[in-house]
Amino acid sequence: MREELLTPVAQPMEAAEEAGLRPRRLAEFVGQQALKDKLEILLEAARQRGQAADHVLLAGPPGLGKTSLAGIIAAEMGVAFRVTSGPALERAGDLAAILTNLDEGDVLFIDEVHRLSRTVEEVLYPAMEDFQLDIVIGKGPSARSIRLDLPRFTLVGATTRTGRITGPLRDRFGFVARVDYYAPADLEAILGRAAEILGVRLEPAGGAEIAARARGTPRIAIRLLKRVRDFAEVRGTGVVTRDAAFEGLALYDVDALGLDKLDRAILDTVCRRFSGGPVGLSTLAISVGEEEETVEYVYEPFLLQLGLLKRTPKGRVATPAAFAHIGVPVPERSTGLFD
Repeated sequence: MREELLTPVAQPMEAAEEAGLRPRRLAEFVGQQALKDKLEILLEAARQRGQAADHVLLAGPPGLGKTSLAGIIAAEMGVAFRVTSGPALERAGDLAAILTNLDEGDVLFIDEVHRLSRTVEEVLYPAMEDFQLDIVIGKGPSARSIRLDLPRFTLVGATTRTGRITGPLRDRFGFVARVDYYAPADLEAILGRAAEILGVRLEPAGGAEIAARARGTPRIAIRLLKRVRDFAEVRGTGVVTRDAAFEGLALYDVDALGLDKLDRAILDTVCRRFSGGPVGLSTLAISVGEEEETVEYVYEPFLLQLGLLKRTPKGRVATPAAFAHIGVPVPERSTGLFD
């Protein structure tokens, strides 16, 4: 199998190390069992027919393994894996250059596919549906359109914002799947595998402590493992025990629920400064010194998932669990918000 990146870039050591931690096959991929079962059937059916697999759209929060799954699809099919992203495809010609260089069965992975421009998206429609590419030659009255045949390929799109994908583009994917947050047991298994690859001495209790604070996200779990490894090597015995994990994560401001400094600042702002809310998104973002989009799409989802915040028509409201977590009594005037 040959692998090729469209734009080779010198990766820093940590990025290269992270790439080495990616599973290569479905059997190595931990968690997401229902999704794996569906993908296995999809890929096996394509192999039996001797055809390229159908187009796949993977949706879900960042860090859950969408890129890894795209690479696994290529590996399982035994074809090349080409990588690009929505923001990188600024003009229709950028996409045309990529499509005309694909070989039969190749997997083209477009990260952040919801950020494709409308012009590029229009070029993609016939390529996905009919495996043909429309090219306009010349300008003005002498311009003419020619249609080129493309090899049958598999497009794998990844998105963190499903709602921003247009209906026509979404409908052209034969398989649409959502990648969900991981259970702590799955994260422990992922940490065990990563520890073996990185040469980290990880005790089960230490892995459990890290997994419990990883926000259900493998990328975060591995990042925390590396930081606790550093702590254990510098201030401990070099073994990631439960105590080492507890002290190391406390040093890096990751609490028992996996909340970091900004998560707690958001809760503190709503609970203390605005007596539990409601508080508007723009006001909240200004209060914690972050962009609105960062608060809404990076931090809020996990706080909502834990039941610490609620979104209401009037704004964000802290729940009793939020007050309890930061150790603040619920103001009397706020109790009616929780009914």
